[in-house]
Amino acid sequence: MNLMSFKDKVKKFWNKASCGTEFIKEEKYTKKYFDSVEDFRYKVEPEIFSFAQFSRFRNKKVLEVGIGAGTDFIQWVRSGCIAYGMDLTEEAVKNTQIRLDLEDLKAKDLIVADAENIPYPEAVFDLVYSWGVIHHSQDTFKALDEIIRVTKSGGIIKLMIYNRYSLFAFYRWIIEALFKGKPFRSLKNVIFNNQESFGTKAYTKKEFIKKIKNLHVELINLDRTVSSHDLLYYKTKFYRRFAYVLASIFGWSRMGWFMKIELKKN
Repeated sequence: MNLMSFKDKVKKFWNKASCGTEFIKEEKYTKKYFDSVEDFRYKVEPEIFSFAQFSRFRNKKVLEVGIGAGTDFIQWVRSGCIAYGMDLTEEAVKNTQIRLDLEDLKAKDLIVADAENIPYPEAVFDLVYSWGVIHHSQDTFKALDEIIRVTKSGGIIKLMIYNRYSLFAFYRWIIEALFKGKPFRSLKNVIFNNQESFGTKAYTKKEFIKKIKNLHVELINLDRTVSSHDLLYYKTKFYRRFAYVLASIFGWSRMGWFMKIELKKN
């Protein structure tokens, strides 16, 4: 019997390789390795720059929840932010510290910590940023509560969580449910059991707005634009063209896998 807890399973999965590093062929932890990680990330997910707006937070206290390979975190440091970083895994902290050392940069703090129990006081950060992380938490909205708690009044929260009604989610359903003779499996079930680490969640716009209704935040923006993941950039032309047609039919502005959210704390 597997007695591993939900969080143990998630931690074990991401401790093997931080997101995106599994595609890199260079020798691990070298400058070439991290350069390749960075090139790959922003080639595939260029929208991160316009969303994060790294340079706008110079001299501000920034917390990144879920630093992964450290690629976004290093942008905060390069941009002159007072940067704090945390992750559930030791691998992520190791990645990030090595990257900082290679560039002779310093962060204010780097720790292994759980997003559902952020070990910082209330109202200390001008910005809390988390790209593709808290949907892996056992309780996503407990993690969001914690993020709100540590954000200053008037501070900004920038999150990316997965959008259930997206082209990429539909593609995963075709592969994991329809093609395996289990068409009655829901999108929610497929994502929970077959997308990245165990327990991954994806939310609808309606669900998210309902969840934050009674929280001390104002929704500034929620964007679901189709990304390269929805257009299946790594598949053959047939798949890519089919995805392009579906995006044109169902809406480029609402069928994206990445639900990018900006909140302001009241």
